[in-house]
Amino acid sequence: MLPVIALVGRPNVGKSTLFNVLTRSRDALVADQPGLTRDRKFGRGRFDEQSYFVIDTGGLAETEEVIVTHISQQVDVAISESDAILFIVDARQGLTAADELIAQRLRSANKPVYLAINKTEYLNNATASAEFYELGFASVFAISATHRHGVQDLIETILKDLPDDGLEDRPLPAAAVFDEDTDSIHLAIVGRPNVGKSTLVNRLLGYERVITYDQPGTTRDSIYVPLTRDGQNYTLIDTAGVRRRARVHETIEKFSIVKTLQAIEDADVVVLLIDAQEGITDQDANLLSEVVEAGCGLVIAVNKWDGLTPYQREQVRHGLSRKLHFIDFAKIHFISALHGSGVGLLFESVNRAWQSASEQIATSRLNQLLEQAVIAHPPPLVRGRRIKPRFMHQSGTFPPTFVVHGNQVNAMPDAYQRYLLNVIRDTFKLEGTPLRLEVKQGENPFAGRKNMLTPRQMRRRKRLMKHVKGK
Repeated sequence: MLPVIALVGRPNVGKSTLFNVLTRSRDALVADQPGLTRDRKFGRGRFDEQSYFVIDTGGLAETEEVIVTHISQQVDVAISESDAILFIVDARQGLTAADELIAQRLRSANKPVYLAINKTEYLNNATASAEFYELGFASVFAISATHRHGVQDLIETILKDLPDDGLEDRPLPAAAVFDEDTDSIHLAIVGRPNVGKSTLVNRLLGYERVITYDQPGTTRDSIYVPLTRDGQNYTLIDTAGVRRRARVHETIEKFSIVKTLQAIEDADVVVLLIDAQEGITDQDANLLSEVVEAGCGLVIAVNKWDGLTPYQREQVRHGLSRKLHFIDFAKIHFISALHGSGVGLLFESVNRAWQSASEQIATSRLNQLLEQAVIAHPPPLVRGRRIKPRFMHQSGTFPPTFVVHGNQVNAMPDAYQRYLLNVIRDTFKLEGTPLRLEVKQGENPFAGRKNMLTPRQMRRRKRLMKHVKGK
């Protein structure tokens, strides 16, 4: 079992920066703003031949805000899941009363604590570290996460001190990501702010993994959480809400939106969450276009369905049928993430969408289908010449992409391409995934070549021209 290291400290002391250094990634959002990290985030690092897990946590602050209470609970869970605690302080701000309170809290955890004095670049290490010895921790390191000074000695000491025995029998934290699991279905939950994405993730998991709070913008980073259901592994991705571009002013929110779009690209299947009380909006349609463009599977979930009257439900159904006619391949579920009604049925549609998006169809079956489709509905004439599709094959998955070869296929109308895609979808039962069709027209082997006449043909041509001129 790999050791787990939790990063703990006040807000804006450099925990997420150190997380990215230890994991050699850019997974955690980093900005010069306190309170950016809220949910705990897992990552895997490697030093020499030894690997380890790192947990990034939100900053501990002494305020009465509800969101801070949720962050503190996440930190307590991270401490309980860890084998060692890396307590990070700010050398430029010096020792504060909040640092002393956190130190007292960590001592009661009965786990090894390593004190990392961050932001010591351009400072004398001995001078910067002197006052922090008052905290009473034996292992003190002066580092600079931004410049990576002293980080190697820090992680080397932690891994050397952790015992090898005892870790093998300890289970992996439930919130950690599957280790290089290629069979895991990446399932992203996306939508506008405050539609219930984090609530749905917690409902699917069966426990409070991510922070839920009745305030838009609670989730700022994309959180990857594993789940096993009926023998199938999933990686749930809780994402930040995406608002209209005109309403986005803060830099942090822009970064969160970028993370959400990256999660869509990384996902195999996307569950688009829509607020039933507001109905489908233009921003929902924009998110749908992003999902279709990414080529992953799609399931639509209409949340907060339990709070509507029968008349309101009928209005929502009518609005969905009117605005979502262009994605009739996606299954629509009406759910309540808060109470759990209809949530369990999502997995059946997710599995079906994943199977359809990864479907590999034999070329022989596609060619038989193409022949039958052309006979049933021949393509139109283009400039007096008939479009002649010759054969078809599949060129990729996510989404399933098909290539049609033939004569004049570059002029094939969009309506006829949609006809072929609908025939493919109906024949092979491809549900919950967009389809793409590409055309490749064969080159004319005689294009650009001039027909050279033989001497006999030249003499006959001269006699003919003389006869014509004579008349």
